[in-house]
Amino acid sequence: MQSPAEKRGVYTYISQWPIYSLAWSVRHDKPSRLAIGSFIEDYSNKVELVQFNWDTSDFATDNRLIFDHPYAPTNLMFFPSKDPSNPDLIATSGDYLRLWEIHDDRIELKSLLNGNSSSEFNSAITSFDWAECDTKRVATSSVDTTCTIWDIEREAVDTQLVAHDKEVYDISWGGFNVFASASGDGTVRVFDLRDKERSTIVYENPSQDGSLLRLEWNKQDPRFIAAVGMDSNKVVILDIRFPTAPLMELKKHESSVNAISWSPGMGHQICSVSDDSRAMIWDVVKPGVQSDGGGNVEPEMWYGATAQINQVRWSAMELDWIAIAFLNKLQVLKV
Repeated sequence: MQSPAEKRGVYTYISQWPIYSLAWSVRHDKPSRLAIGSFIEDYSNKVELVQFNWDTSDFATDNRLIFDHPYAPTNLMFFPSKDPSNPDLIATSGDYLRLWEIHDDRIELKSLLNGNSSSEFNSAITSFDWAECDTKRVATSSVDTTCTIWDIEREAVDTQLVAHDKEVYDISWGGFNVFASASGDGTVRVFDLRDKERSTIVYENPSQDGSLLRLEWNKQDPRFIAAVGMDSNKVVILDIRFPTAPLMELKKHESSVNAISWSPGMGHQICSVSDDSRAMIWDVVKPGVQSDGGGNVEPEMWYGATAQINQVRWSAMELDWIAIAFLNKLQVLKV
């Protein structure tokens, strides 16, 4: 179902469920395909594939491409390769990391990955990231303070690290063998799998309740990481070459920031979304931007939704399109 575009370049899909997680497909043969995950306070949740048609500016769905998911999925990602010869897979996280195979007329569970073989119980997985540079590797973060690197071809744990002192809420690859994580202990830490005994703290949140909930490494310019604290209206931009202080803090949201997404094209822009119902695009990694704390940095542009925005993802295929989610609405925005 599509509602009329409120403005030029804004297209809305109305789901049957409240939406929390979303992802863009990156396959050349499946452009403009998205996945959305429900947020239902119940065991039974849903993941749905949605196809946007640029010619008709409409969304198409297929009831055969909706699948049940235990608990609300905390993250979704399609196989991170543009090559259509790769399998058409989508990964989800929640109680476990799961891989699903997408067919034309159905979606089937391919594997359920349990990092705790000694018990039938598993600590909740808060997020994950699928390595673009090494697509057999998926990194997960967990409330049990660990980060786990999975070899999905072997369906086995490659490495498991006790990464933080408290829950690990988010994780992001920064290159081959290197990832960062954000935690309830208020730190962003960088790990190199070639030296598993050590990690580097690149940021410590000075706030009283310093929990860090969101983190994303800039894949196009890996000098930079963005992080967001719990109940914070700030987006912290870190330059990992200078780990003592943030490059800048983006402070123009009026309420808690819920999600962030770097531009996959040039890598100098980031989009943030908030409980203030706004999506803001910031130009932060460019000549002339001073490391002055960034409190006075204004967004390049912003968009106002009609409710608190839960999620944002920038398309890696259509670089001038961003997807946001609020209530039961998926919107794609042309920037």
